[in-house]
Amino acid sequence: MNASRTFAAVVILALAAGAVQAGTRHTTVTGPNGASAVRTVERGDGHVTDTTTGANGRTRVRQVNRSASSTTAVITHVNGTTTTRDTERSATGSTTSVTGPQGRTGTITASH
Repeated sequence: MNASRTFAAVVILALAAGAVQAGTRHTTVTGPNGASAVRTVERGDGHVTDTTTGANGRTRVRQVNRSASSTTAVITHVNGTTTTRDTERSATGSTTSVTGPQGRTGTITASH
């Protein structure tokens, strides 16, 4: 159990370390059984593309686009389904809509 927790902590730190600066970062994490996952993060001009490929070759992609008034994030899961999050900001608040992989949608509105 402790080995699993240690491994999880190492994975989190390794993946977080590659996600701090602009440009492209590649991180490879090898688990205790020898299987590896590769994460590539590309950042610049308000855009982030984060691609993670597991030991089984399946890939998850997260794309985020930011501007002064909005943020859009799309996650393409390993099974091909997507989850989206759209946030619109104004001087009086923000509205965020999330659509899950089964098409269900939720909306949150915050006023300032």
